[in-house]
Amino acid sequence: MPEYKVLTGSCLDHLNEGKKLGKVDLTFLDPPFNQNKDYKFHNDKLTTEEYWQMMEDVCRGIHSITSNGGAIYFMQREKNTEEVLRCLRETGWTLQNLVIWKKKTSAVPVAGKYGKHYQILAYATRGEKARVFNRLRISPPLPANYKYERENGVYVTDIWDDIRELTSGYFAGDEAIRNENGERFHKQQSPIALLLRIILSSTKVGDTVFDPFAGTGTTLVTAHQVGRNSLGIEIDPKNAAMIKKRIENIRKADNVSKYYDEYKYTEDLSKIWGNFAPKTVIKTKSKQPSLFKQG
Repeated sequence: MPEYKVLTGSCLDHLNEGKKLGKVDLTFLDPPFNQNKDYKFHNDKLTTEEYWQMMEDVCRGIHSITSNGGAIYFMQREKNTEEVLRCLRETGWTLQNLVIWKKKTSAVPVAGKYGKHYQILAYATRGEKARVFNRLRISPPLPANYKYERENGVYVTDIWDDIRELTSGYFAGDEAIRNENGERFHKQQSPIALLLRIILSSTKVGDTVFDPFAGTGTTLVTAHQVGRNSLGIEIDPKNAAMIKKRIENIRKADNVSKYYDEYKYTEDLSKIWGNFAPKTVIKTKSKQPSLFKQG
């Protein structure tokens, strides 16, 4: 079975002791966006200069522990694209793609300009060439003006418009973790489908996946199910405890098997997915195990 480790504390403190962390092959970097949100252990209202200096320090620290050809996916708001690219470039990374994650909900209206409808994922590598890149194929619904079904799907491109974000409130569905009173445990929880695509694209079985702002642990939960080792750093002890619960008690909503069929046209999919590939896609309904059981 793959191994996982969850460290509590500041990611910068841990990155400053990089040798103790060991080498990683892929990092998903989804930091707080400096939007003045109420985090218990983080100041989300830094000056612009302070915030991007922090991001630069984080990117440099990740670069130092990344294997040659290893990858980083840096997620941010669309308005920060220029700073993200600068940050990666000045800390030694080589940009491979700017991925557009188009949201499936309606656009956020903005006065005086077009509504916001996407986030960016800057995909970069340590070195000119990726050590691993699996060309995934998917079979999304045909556009309205297409007449014939595709025979073997299409390659994943740099526009991802088929992955639904975990929207606010009860529209987030079963995947969103909730407290016993029904409220969202963490409003910025990333979807399993997003991390699965990143991990399948940029790692092989046995690689190590890193998340320095681990949150509720979606990165680790996903990596664990497809045979990748994982390392997460989370500053909030409550979140860190939740990550361990999610991994030790995989909920139906977190089970990646349901996505296997979406990638069925991918060459060598069973090898990419590893021995953890499902024999059949899970379709049965079952009660969600609670992550808040007493004791």
